[in-house]
Amino acid sequence: MALIDAIASRQDELTRWRRDLHAHPELGFEEERTADFVARKLEEFGVVVTRGVGGTGVVGVLRVGNETRSIGLRADMDALPITEENTFAHRSRHDGQMHACGHDGHTTMLLGAARYLAETKNFRGQVNFIFQPAEEGIGGARAMIDDGLFRDFPCDSIFAMHNAPGMPLGQFGVKEGVVAAAGAFFDIHIEGVGAHGAHPHHGVDPVVAGAQLVAALQSVVARNMAPSTAAVVSVTQFHAGDAYNVIPATARLSGTVRTFATSVMERVCERMTELAQGVAAGFGAKATVDFRTVFHPVVNDARAADVAAEVCGALVGADQVKRDLKPGTGSEDFSFMLEEVPGCYLLIGNSDDEHSRPVHNPGYDFNDGALATGASFFARVVEKQLKE
Repeated sequence: MALIDAIASRQDELTRWRRDLHAHPELGFEEERTADFVARKLEEFGVVVTRGVGGTGVVGVLRVGNETRSIGLRADMDALPITEENTFAHRSRHDGQMHACGHDGHTTMLLGAARYLAETKNFRGQVNFIFQPAEEGIGGARAMIDDGLFRDFPCDSIFAMHNAPGMPLGQFGVKEGVVAAAGAFFDIHIEGVGAHGAHPHHGVDPVVAGAQLVAALQSVVARNMAPSTAAVVSVTQFHAGDAYNVIPATARLSGTVRTFATSVMERVCERMTELAQGVAAGFGAKATVDFRTVFHPVVNDARAADVAAEVCGALVGADQVKRDLKPGTGSEDFSFMLEEVPGCYLLIGNSDDEHSRPVHNPGYDFNDGALATGASFFARVVEKQLKE
């Protein structure tokens, strides 16, 4: 494995940084401590720092020479509203908040690359280190873009990565085209008529209507999409009432939708609305649908994917770079940045005997063994794209 020695030799320090971030998770647009940690480190390295981009985002700029070429490297910073079950010393100190997706590791990898590049300056042009808030479905990428991210920090190309539990440590996954799904959240509000539980005929039961709708929504994909079309509709919440002997007046269903094409997402929204209104009406109730597309499909530029794969191959060997990945149904708001700038979103292996939990699991922990590998990728892709 041909990692960068100057980065690999600092494994212990990178681990301390990552575990400090893990112990102090912050939710989207609340990453005050995390953003300050990032900004202070960048300033120590001699990187020019701009705070408050898109809320709590941080952008560091490192320029060498007068060339106008530029590259963006992005890491996400936010945590999830999950209560951590781990018992190790660096477990979350904030109840109900946890780095269960590895953003603490992504942030640390980019910081490690920033320090190396600031020390060596083995490139010509401008590197924009983009530390994004609120990736977890809250709109952090759009917030940074709307705040002038690419106007103030123009990028010819942009790269980001995500850890992949299930992929062995020391491997990368890189593909061109669609790599991750579009994602939407929905809330369906059902309005009935409340009544005594012993006298259901005096009311209109939204629970019965909601239960029927949960089953009916499974037909959105099964009976409205071609068998070759991939889509997921999941009802993940059902809220109604708070008493044993009262039929509530309202109920709410909530959940998520994933597709690989915007047109398919639009069709799901259309059918969901029709079904909700029709099923509710059949029981004498009314339904309204709030459908919010929060992620677009992540689409990698072909040339950028080839560049990323070449860099990964030089680091870990071409046989450890998986180019035949299937698109995943997870979503990522880096998609909005890729709609503005050609680039590549790649996967980095996170699994060994001690790190097998999936992301968004209360027992998950980022594998510190991937830190030097990820940081080396970020550094080498800059040196390749901005070669002297």
